[in-house]
Amino acid sequence: MTDNERGQTMVRVETAESGQGDAERPDTGAGTWRAAVRRVIRIGSRPEPWRRGLVFAALALLLGLLMLLHARIPNRVGNLGSLVESFLPWFGLFVPVLLAGALWRRSASAVTALLLPVMVWLSLFGGLLGDRSRPGGDLTVASHNVGADNPDPAGTARDLVASGADVLALQELSQQARGTYERELARAYPHHTVQGTVGLWSKLPLSAIRPVDIQMDYGPLAATKPTDVKMTYNRALRATVATDQGPLAVYVAHLGSVRVNPRAGFGTVHRDRGVQALGRAITAERSERVVLLGDLNGTMDDRAFDGITSQMRSAQEVAGDGFGFSWPAGFPVVRIDQILVKGVEPVNARVLPATGSDHRPVAAAISW
Repeated sequence: MTDNERGQTMVRVETAESGQGDAERPDTGAGTWRAAVRRVIRIGSRPEPWRRGLVFAALALLLGLLMLLHARIPNRVGNLGSLVESFLPWFGLFVPVLLAGALWRRSASAVTALLLPVMVWLSLFGGLLGDRSRPGGDLTVASHNVGADNPDPAGTARDLVASGADVLALQELSQQARGTYERELARAYPHHTVQGTVGLWSKLPLSAIRPVDIQMDYGPLAATKPTDVKMTYNRALRATVATDQGPLAVYVAHLGSVRVNPRAGFGTVHRDRGVQALGRAITAERSERVVLLGDLNGTMDDRAFDGITSQMRSAQEVAGDGFGFSWPAGFPVVRIDQILVKGVEPVNARVLPATGSDHRPVAAAISW
């Protein structure tokens, strides 16, 4: 073996030893990250992952378009648009389900398609995920559908007093329980009015009290009924609260119930008629500062409320923590108990602990 051949052999041995040492050297964090990126690129560059899971990809795109174009869903058939909008936040639960399917199928196309519903959901509801409340406020208002079948109206009244609200609106007051609420709330709220099945209790003086016709009784025979008969089932009122900052117009309403029927769809006729009547009353209101409290039997995403939401803001959306679901009390999945404001600033909004009712109370602090 010549000297040149021996030199080449030594170089090969040193090179092999050097490579062996590199192989045994543990990967750094940066190296591991780069290797993972390379693996993703290699997988993404293959045609197979893009061809797999096309059904999941199509469902992801359909979900995203459904949320993005919810306002275009027609109401002509069973009020389908309003039904979708009422439960729109919950459509986000389909994202992890579809993601699990995409990962199971190892489908790059399905994972990529899921970006659409994720971005749409975040644009619609991402702002509600955090706590938007802050301390303070000049006046605290609360609203509660106390439930006609509430087994403990006295306990419910005591819970509401403990909330510390300055102004308290109650809906679904039965004739049997009305006296209990008046007795239990009298000490904390020296001023109150009950108009039919809705009432308003206040620590501050009330004036300009009147019922508001939300057309619960509609049709040719409605005009023939005496006023005292209509008042027994009246479900809305208006009053002025005398605050230190000036007069505040307060509306209390319990709009008509909605029903989901396989044949008729989402039945909202009575509620929607009440929404329109209430919207007209708020439009005609002369006071610059207005608060609407009540069980509106609908979410503020529902297009049926455009006549009201175009004039007023939801205290929960502006100054709440999360979505503020209020019904049903045992496991709330939707917010149908609302506090809407005009001319005042919501400072904080919250859902109060459950009482004996099937609704949870809601409260908000406002400032001028």
